[in-house]
Amino acid sequence: MSQSVITMLKDGQHYMKTWPVKKELYAYFPECRVVAATRFAIKTMPPAAILSCALLLQNMGTDYIPQTITIGAFFLSIPLQGLLWLGHRSNQYLPPQLNSWYQDIHSKMRSEGCNVSSVKSKPKYKELAALLKTAFNDLDNIFTKHWFR
Repeated sequence: MSQSVITMLKDGQHYMKTWPVKKELYAYFPECRVVAATRFAIKTMPPAAILSCALLLQNMGTDYIPQTITIGAFFLSIPLQGLLWLGHRSNQYLPPQLNSWYQDIHSKMRSEGCNVSSVKSKPKYKELAALLKTAFNDLDNIFTKHWFR
């Protein structure tokens, strides 16, 4: 299941938009923290790269251009690392415990009349993210609260 870096970045962006960042999920999934950190890095790292490069060039001069480029590239790579992790994670199959939890949530949502896609026999994390996003958006808090006790 080899993917190109560009595909993983696109999958990571889509997964970051799909994953519901809810306080109930923080204890169970690292995605919440990675999504929050990646969003923060996307906003702050490009200005930090520009600022650090400008300060290095101003204070050290043009003799330190290789070091300046390296520092700028480091700051710019931080959001990319988060997106790559999310893209890789979105295409992994769920472990057996989460697979059964996915099946359970899917059947409960179907019985409640939610419009969900067909159930997958081997779901991936991106299918779980879409299901959880639908659950948090369409169902009220009382129905979803008992899933995270």
